[in-house]
Amino acid sequence: MFFAMLFWAGGWSALKLLTNAVPLEVLTFWRYLIMVLAFLPLLFFFKAPLRLPKRGLKFIMGSALLNILFMFFAYLGVEHSFAGNGGVIITILSPIFTFVLGIILFKNTHTPLQYFGLGLGLIGGIIMLRLYAFDLSDFMAEFYFILSALTWAFITFLAQRAQLHIHPIHYSFYIGVFATFVLFFIAYPKGIMSVFEQNRVFWIALVYLSVFGQTIATTIFFIGSAQLGSAKASAYMFLVPVLSLIIAAIVLDEPMQNHIIIGGSISMLAVYFINRRVHP
Repeated sequence: MFFAMLFWAGGWSALKLLTNAVPLEVLTFWRYLIMVLAFLPLLFFFKAPLRLPKRGLKFIMGSALLNILFMFFAYLGVEHSFAGNGGVIITILSPIFTFVLGIILFKNTHTPLQYFGLGLGLIGGIIMLRLYAFDLSDFMAEFYFILSALTWAFITFLAQRAQLHIHPIHYSFYIGVFATFVLFFIAYPKGIMSVFEQNRVFWIALVYLSVFGQTIATTIFFIGSAQLGSAKASAYMFLVPVLSLIIAAIVLDEPMQNHIIIGGSISMLAVYFINRRVHP
């Protein structure tokens, strides 16, 4: 599970290295195509019959489109801000947004301790985004990360419902297939073959992002969740923000900003309270 979190965290630095090399539509197409190819040996290894239930199709299509949107926002986010910030803001705000949307859309009820966690999350978000400084430029630099986190919250709802109809690994594979198909028509006019003009660093980052940051990390997480339980597996997600900052500092020489560290720490505590299901 530690390696899954490490691979996910490193994906933000890899994405930063890929920005401005090729159009984001082209980059996203190749990212999903390589991810799909990397899934093939895993599907063979698990020897699970590959099937596409009709009830799961709508979840796959919806999640694929949202995943494309997420990647676009993430790309724009690291283009305008630090990669480490993306690993912190998105990882932490996503479960908080999921919690809020559950209340708004599904009228979910929670314990007082969970609502206390939501309040902490609000405080942490204000600090991370420097809203207290009333500086619009600071907020806009992280705005795409906020959109990414919100998009991922909707993806989470779809994934929860899809698991009733399809195996998680098959679900991830079909999302990649559908996303690749859609992105081909979007990326083709943008110079889809321009990736072959790029250098070795570009390809290392792209393969890392597609294979380690997605296929391998996701598979490890699914296996770990089955063995440890979803609650313990989710606890490992707290490693992603920390590792994202460390990797970005080492690989990209990014500074560790105090407001991200302080706000992120408060928000991680908020997510801990939000994820507590036991009534006091």
